[in-house]
Amino acid sequence: MRYMNIGRVVALVVLLAMGGLSSTNVMVARANALSTGPALPAGCESLEVEEGNALAFRTYAMGVQAYSWNGSSWTFVEPVATLFADARYNGEVGTHYVGPTWESNSGSKVVAARIPGKGCTPDSTAIPWLILKKVSTDGSGIFSSVTFVQRVNTTGGIAPTTPGTVIGERKEVAYTAEYYFYRARN
Repeated sequence: MRYMNIGRVVALVVLLAMGGLSSTNVMVARANALSTGPALPAGCESLEVEEGNALAFRTYAMGVQAYSWNGSSWTFVEPVATLFADARYNGEVGTHYVGPTWESNSGSKVVAARIPGKGCTPDSTAIPWLILKKVSTDGSGIFSSVTFVQRVNTTGGIAPTTPGTVIGERKEVAYTAEYYFYRARN
């Protein structure tokens, strides 16, 4: 028989409190809490999380990747996304924005930085899969003890292929992703 550890139970309770999840979303959130992490395709082994960390929860993001035209190319500016409890984008639990920052509806935050040289692009029509390490946390909610974040199963979000018309022009490209959040094992 498989048992949920205390950290996963706490994550589920926080998700419930933050989003007022329906009974259907509760089942999905519980299934997410039991997950062992994403299946990584060949070539993405660098996304493995360091020993001593365990999956706490995952969210599903829907939003845009914003770019600015600098006169010769599109430069990444920021992500702007909503985080959801399930793959059908039900149960809003937070937001994702510049930093990169993930913020829960209850106010806790984690800011993380991409680990250089660790990423892969299993789909050339989508932004890369990444692993990020915590830089800082704030608040006492679901993101307060996050150590690592994986961005996987991405769709869309790559920079435009046509040139901009004026310097500073902004383009927002729709994307989706799954974010897996890890905490240190106790």
